[in-house]
Amino acid sequence: MTSPFNTTRLDHVAIVVTDVARAVAFYREVLCLTEIARPPSFDFPGAWFRLGPAAGGQTLHLLGMDESEGRGRRHFCMMVDDLRAAETHITSKGLEVLWNTKHKIAGIDRFFVYDPDGNRVELQGAELS
Repeated sequence: MTSPFNTTRLDHVAIVVTDVARAVAFYREVLCLTEIARPPSFDFPGAWFRLGPAAGGQTLHLLGMDESEGRGRRHFCMMVDDLRAAETHITSKGLEVLWNTKHKIAGIDRFFVYDPDGNRVELQGAELS
């Protein structure tokens, strides 16, 4: 079967946050993402962050809303170049990392962390020795 179109890349992920400034601090300081400008037409609360290299064009969109969507299993995942360094940095900020060893992916290790609004973020990298 021939597809009428092909997906070329993931462009962005959008999540709900109740305090944009608090969320910006988390994604900038804890997850070490770079904030980028939003288009001027976006006249509602929020912020954008680059995911990966600038050439990739992938972004995380924070949508400022009055109510959190709460904790759940939904998440987005970021591949990192040094998973142990990511763990050390995140725990140094006083946050808990939750390693996932039950559902093993060959060659990959991963953990989860929750942002201040309960959004689950997965970080994965090469399998640790």
